[in-house]
Amino acid sequence: MSMRCLIVDDEPLAHEVILKYMEDIPFLENSGQCYRPAEALEFLSKHTVDLIFLDIRMPKLNGLDLLRALQQRPLVIITSAYEEHALESFELEVCDYLLKPFRFERFLKAVNRALAMHTLKIKAGDPAPAAPVSKTPAQIYIKSDKKFVLLDLDAVYYLESLGNYVKVWEADKFLLTPRTLSSFEEQLPADAFVRIHKSYILNKKYVHYIEGNTIGLKNKKQLPLGKNYKHLVKELLNK
Repeated sequence: MSMRCLIVDDEPLAHEVILKYMEDIPFLENSGQCYRPAEALEFLSKHTVDLIFLDIRMPKLNGLDLLRALQQRPLVIITSAYEEHALESFELEVCDYLLKPFRFERFLKAVNRALAMHTLKIKAGDPAPAAPVSKTPAQIYIKSDKKFVLLDLDAVYYLESLGNYVKVWEADKFLLTPRTLSSFEEQLPADAFVRIHKSYILNKKYVHYIEGNTIGLKNKKQLPLGKNYKHLVKELLNK
């Protein structure tokens, strides 16, 4: 599934950064670039997009005023150098708020969230943009071996930290991705995944037994239960 994107920003460098990041994300399709809000309004009157990367402080009409002027709002990711507009932006139901300058990993997290919202909207058959979801993504893209792989979260047994890399384990195989475990902890659905050790995050559905400081999985693998995470045993048992 692809998402048609529009960049709205008065700074050419901001366009360059987003376009460079988009090159490495296969589900993002560049549909247009606008440097003034009025130009964006005209573009959107003639074209349909799924996602807008929107700056706030622009001449004559700021990004939030542009957003309020749209009758049919696509999904929106704010890209701004000013953090004080974040609350107002989320009140307008934007997907995410990227504070410039932002790194690729943070950009990827934001567009993964937008993809999840877009997918839910399509499945629901709802032509209007979805509000920020309390539901969590069933799939995310991760970088592995110089390509981006669509990962089915339901098939993930656990994640194992290796410094600045993470092994994402399915039943009997893994993908190695250049990310930290903490970055996954922020993104993974809390109702399905739990951190059980400084080096492990576990999919709760694959727990077979808990014995002492060991958690046994349904694929017969065993993981350590960290002493600082033992309070989570009760939560696991209740599930």
